Amino acid sequence: MENQPLSFNHNAENKNADDPSSAPSFGYPPKPELENKKGNAWLRSTISLALYLLIGYYFFSANWALLLILTGIVIFHELGHFLAMKLFHYKELGIFFIPLLGAYASGTKREVSQTQSAIILLAGPLPGIIIGIILFLLTRHRGAESAYLHYDLVTDTIALLIILNILNLLPIYPLDGGQLLNRLFLDESKIIGKIFVVLSALALGYFSFRIGFYPLLVFPVMMLLRLRTDTKLDDLTKKVESSGINLEKTYEEISDEDYWKIRKILIESNLSTLRNVNPAPPYEYSPNEDKVVAAIENILQRTIIQDLSLTGKFIILLLWVGCFAAPFILNMDIPFLRYYHS
Repeated sequence: MENQPLSFNHNAENKNADDPSSAPSFGYPPKPELENKKGNAWLRSTISLALYLLIGYYFFSANWALLLILTGIVIFHELGHFLAMKLFHYKELGIFFIPLLGAYASGTKREVSQTQSAIILLAGPLPGIIIGIILFLLTRHRGAESAYLHYDLVTDTIALLIILNILNLLPIYPLDGGQLLNRLFLDESKIIGKIFVVLSALALGYFSFRIGFYPLLVFPVMMLLRLRTDTKLDDLTKKVESSGINLEKTYEEISDEDYWKIRKILIESNLSTLRNVNPAPPYEYSPNEDKVVAAIENILQRTIIQDLSLTGKFIILLLWVGCFAAPFILNMDIPFLRYYHS
C-alpha cells in the first residue's frame, strides 16, 4: 500500500472541549488523519514514462521504432490491468514505468477477491495475445506482393505483441503468470508461497545471466529484499495480534487507542524505519509520524476471498496453457531472437 501524506489534526483534542463525547477515548490523542491527494499517482506515472522513454532512447537510438513499439505494447498491457482494477473499484490507481524493464499497474483494495485478481492478471497479457493472433491471421493470407509483408515493422510488432505477453505468463514471480499461480494455489500456504518466490528469483537471476541482460537482476534482488521485509512484517503481525489487537481492519477503522498501542509495539521491535521515533507515553507526535502510519498500514491485513471454484481454476489453466500453445498451433514464424543479435 502506498504511503499517503498526513494531516495532523492537533486541534482535535481541543475541539468542543466542553462536550465529553468529543474527547479522545481513554485519553489517547487522535491518530493522524490520512489526506488523499489525487493527481500524485498520475504525476509519478507521467514522470516515470518520461524517464522510461529518455533512457530507452539512449539504448535504442539506432532503432527508435523498436522503442515506440515496445512502449506501445507495455502501455496497452498495463492499461488492461488498470481498467480491470478500475472495474473492480480499486483505489489509488496508477501505472508506473521502469526504464529498460517494463511497467506495472498498482492499486489498493481492502478485500481481494480471488476471481477478480485472476481477471485483473489476465487482463494485461490476454488482450495483447488475442490481438496479435488476429493480426497474424489477417496478414499471413495476403499475397507475396502485399505491402504488409514487405515491412518488418508490422511482422515484428505482431511477433513482439504475442511473445512478450506470453513471456509475461511464465510461472515466475513477479510476472503475471507467477502472480496468477500464487493467487490461485499458493495464497493459503505462506511457506510454499515464499519458496515459490525464492525459486522465481533464482530463475530470473539465471535467465538474466544467460541472455546477458544484467539490468534484469534488479527484479530478483528486489524480490528477495521484499521477501525479507514480508517475513519481518509477518513476525510483527503475530506480535501485535498476540496483544489482542484485531488487524483485520483498514487504517480508518482502527481506534485511537489501537493506533498508539500498535505504534509502541512497532517502535519497541526496533523496526529500522522507526529508529528515530520515541514510543509513547508520552503521547506526542513525531516529526517522522508519517513513517509510523506507513508501518501500521503495512501490517493491517487484507482479506483474500477464496471465491474461485475448481471449475473456474481449470478454465483459467486452460486459457493459460492455450496462450503458450497458440504460436505452435498456428505455426507462427516468430522473428524474436533477432534482437539479441542486432
